[in-house]
Amino acid sequence: MAGIKDVAKIAHVGVGTVSRVINNSGYTSEETREKVEKAMQQLRYTPNELARNLYRKRTGIIAVLVPDVGHPFFAQVVKYVEIELNRYGYKTMICNTTQKDNNELEYLQMLERRMVDGVITGVHSLDIHEYLQIEKPIVALDRYIGNTIPVVSVDHKKGGQLAAEEMLRTGSRIIIQFQGASKVESPSLDRHIEFEKIMTEHGITVYSYEMEWNRLDTNYSAELVNKAYMDHPEADGVFGTDLLALEYMKKALIEGKKVPEDLKVICYDGTYITNVVYPEVTVIRQPIEELAKESVRLMNNMINGKLYEIRIISLQPELIRRRSTQCD
Repeated sequence: MAGIKDVAKIAHVGVGTVSRVINNSGYTSEETREKVEKAMQQLRYTPNELARNLYRKRTGIIAVLVPDVGHPFFAQVVKYVEIELNRYGYKTMICNTTQKDNNELEYLQMLERRMVDGVITGVHSLDIHEYLQIEKPIVALDRYIGNTIPVVSVDHKKGGQLAAEEMLRTGSRIIIQFQGASKVESPSLDRHIEFEKIMTEHGITVYSYEMEWNRLDTNYSAELVNKAYMDHPEADGVFGTDLLALEYMKKALIEGKKVPEDLKVICYDGTYITNVVYPEVTVIRQPIEELAKESVRLMNNMINGKLYEIRIISLQPELIRRRSTQCD
């Protein structure tokens, strides 16, 4: 098996030069780099990744924390984060945190022990002070975790405004809104506040149903939807994240209602599941791929010692109008 000395011999350079090319450290002319890379290809030499990471004092691994990778939103987040991390040369450790109460803390401790190089977290189950005690690269997805940790999010206030304007356009008068737990410090709460404010200003009745903290399972969603429907069967509009809004639409269709004639439906997130239902549903689409790219860009900058300039990166949602809000 070829080693670094063999590569140096073939390329007619020193071992230190080969090391600089492999580790992308220090100056090496383009001509010399090409000779080293050609020699590596000729010898089919593959650098020892473990040794290289030890040299750089890194693991090359980023932990991505999500509550449930089976949830459509987090499934897409993980998909695009992994693609982007790979582009930067990192491996991804996917961490579900719903199975054990202390899972999130255990992964943070791995960061503290340098078993991973950084953490991208979309989890809301751990107290903020646990994060603030760790002086290592952390990027938060849609959650405020103190002033030292950057947040990548969406302009949810704009999302709530888009949903409200669309619902007003349809003429709906009684709206069911599903929202996340208010105890979590998340930018996502802005969409519910803005939606209800605009609807109330126009004399529209809104019944808001708040989800329990960290409950994402489908059985719970079905229970919450059933309660909302039984409480207010007269509702002619529903607004919520994809799973909840679609669950409500299914319930209404089973009960004999028609969409959009009797019920207008607006989903928030716009994940792949909204593309496989009928009638086609209107969505406020979160730019999930862009959220992933920004999270990884920030993480890579922090690992390489670059400071982030803006605490909160806020991307723009968009309205995609489909049959469920058509009002011919």
